[in-house]
Amino acid sequence: MTVQRQTISYLARRFREVGFEPVSRHGQNFLIDMNLQGLIVEAAQLEPTDVVLEVGTGTGALTALMAPRVAAVVTVEIDDRLFQMAAEELVDCPNVTMLSFDVLKNKNRLDPRVMEAIGQSLSGAPDRQLKLVANLPYSVATPVISNLLSAEHVPRGMIVTVQKELADRLGAQPGTKDYGALSVWVQCQCRVELVRILAPSVFWPRPKVESAIVRIDMDEGRRSRLPNREAFHDFVRSLFLHRRKLLRGVLVAAYKDRLSKAEVDQALAKLGFATDQRAEQLEVGQMLALHAAIALQLQTHA
Repeated sequence: MTVQRQTISYLARRFREVGFEPVSRHGQNFLIDMNLQGLIVEAAQLEPTDVVLEVGTGTGALTALMAPRVAAVVTVEIDDRLFQMAAEELVDCPNVTMLSFDVLKNKNRLDPRVMEAIGQSLSGAPDRQLKLVANLPYSVATPVISNLLSAEHVPRGMIVTVQKELADRLGAQPGTKDYGALSVWVQCQCRVELVRILAPSVFWPRPKVESAIVRIDMDEGRRSRLPNREAFHDFVRSLFLHRRKLLRGVLVAAYKDRLSKAEVDQALAKLGFATDQRAEQLEVGQMLALHAAIALQLQTHA
């Protein structure tokens, strides 16, 4: 099939034809540099056995680049008019499954219909593997990445365009302003690489901030250290609710009905943590160790 060059003139013409105007709350900023579209596909290292999840079909430009290279694409678009435009562009792509609804059931869960469609595509052959490749709408980027790491089907890699601010948080190191629960949750399972910073000028309409292409690769060695991912995720989020408070105080408050102050102190002392330690200073490995120590205290207490 012929891939349309997603230029400003092309988009303006197509949008006029259907009476469409981009909606900022849906993060509808379209990547108009085809070289960067190609870079995303290249960074994804797509293989014939891959099943790709794309969130934010848009006009189908990136979808059309990926479809010939992979086993299947499951692409989700919330806007009915964009969905229809993309359907026209992708009519000759039989391996593309198009879904027209919000990818999120709520902020903590993807719509089950997305997982169902992915599962059907993965079942087509035993060697198929999932990847997320998308120009993620800014409004859903964080919950999509976060929720996929605990979903029924977890991608072996994610290559996504996101706000530069989010890219900084994904790869942030302890003691920096961007380090938080999301940093720990992603890095305890994955390796994060900043591929390219994108100026607002490569999008139309132009966003007010810089963006970035980020590569997130699943690391099974890291992931295997998590016996209970849901419990660890909840634990990390509770630590960063009051990121500037001392770690001891946060833990005492979080487990006030289950652990005494002495038991919290015992867990911290066992790990050699200072009395003025804060959650934002802990490396991922230290977070895992602390979670295990608190879990052990809870078992003993029970």
